[in-house]
Amino acid sequence: MAQSPKSPSAQAKFNYDQNKDDSSFWEKFSTLGRKKKIKEVQEVQEEGKYAIDSPGKPNAPEIPPEDYNLEDNEQRSIIQPQCLNQPNVRDLLQVLTDWMNDELVEERIIVTNIEQDLYDGQVLHKLWEKLTGNTLNVLEVTQSEEGQKQKLSVVLNAVNHTLGFHHTNPKWTVESVHSKNVVAILHLLVALVRHFRAPIRLPENVSVTTVIVKKSGPKLTAEKFEEQITAVYEDVGMRCERDAFDTLFDHAPEKLQVVKKSLVTFVNKHLNKLNFEVVDLGSDFRDGVYLCLLMGLLGGFFVPLHEFHLTPRDNEQMIHNVAFSFDLMQDVGLAKPKARPEDIVNMDLKSTLRCLYNLFTKYRNIA
Repeated sequence: MAQSPKSPSAQAKFNYDQNKDDSSFWEKFSTLGRKKKIKEVQEVQEEGKYAIDSPGKPNAPEIPPEDYNLEDNEQRSIIQPQCLNQPNVRDLLQVLTDWMNDELVEERIIVTNIEQDLYDGQVLHKLWEKLTGNTLNVLEVTQSEEGQKQKLSVVLNAVNHTLGFHHTNPKWTVESVHSKNVVAILHLLVALVRHFRAPIRLPENVSVTTVIVKKSGPKLTAEKFEEQITAVYEDVGMRCERDAFDTLFDHAPEKLQVVKKSLVTFVNKHLNKLNFEVVDLGSDFRDGVYLCLLMGLLGGFFVPLHEFHLTPRDNEQMIHNVAFSFDLMQDVGLAKPKARPEDIVNMDLKSTLRCLYNLFTKYRNIA
């Protein structure tokens, strides 16, 4: 058993050493307690992060502070910022930017950032005029937000009409473009590239992570999902060689009417078996449904209903239908159509007539 020292100096040293040892002990104990607490907090944080990020669980999207300011029941689509750093997304942005600059070089317009340069409608206005060769009667420059939205509304109305969005809604709106929603702007530019057969190759299968943020009362909810911007394309800048239909359109409109009447008679002869009737060749085939059914009737086979959309809701489903009908045409020995599915969906009459005429030449004698 340890004995206490008898001299005052020894006693003082003993007390100091004992206090030091006690202090050191409690410091160690406290440190261990803090470390344990920190570790517990870290574990809880990691647990929460895993619960958020793991598959099948709600994700933790990065929402810019300004996007928290939503009205009740309002929702907004936001791109995850890190997506813009993905190589294929950067490539797509660059290809689209270079294409616009090539088209607008005579206007002395230089696009450097699609979000900042396209939101007010000025660049889109000039781009539409260049691509279509038409003139749009709108103000050249507008400074106020209301004026910008009014101009953008006129420009997008013209663009949508050109792209064939007569009965369906596109993936962009005045509000989304003006609010610099990069996903909406990308969809718009890709649609223009595809429609006008721009001689460029878009990066394929580009998708971005988007977040749908919705405010319901005081609660803000967010759902994250992948949105596809581009697909796989085999027709880069493809333009059909001039053929008899070009001649009919340009020089013999009266004979064109005769051809249209013959094709209407031909398709109705077969579609009437299913109690369907075509009136307008340009619009009645745009959703691809009649083309799929017609192929089954002409080829003498049943077309599985799960392979196409009987009541397509949007352009994507229409394009799927037409593309599927093209596959059926090749299955029965016809050459691959020179038209693109988008051409049929966009009600390009010449493309639709070419497609139907190929069917007519092969099947006109069947009952």
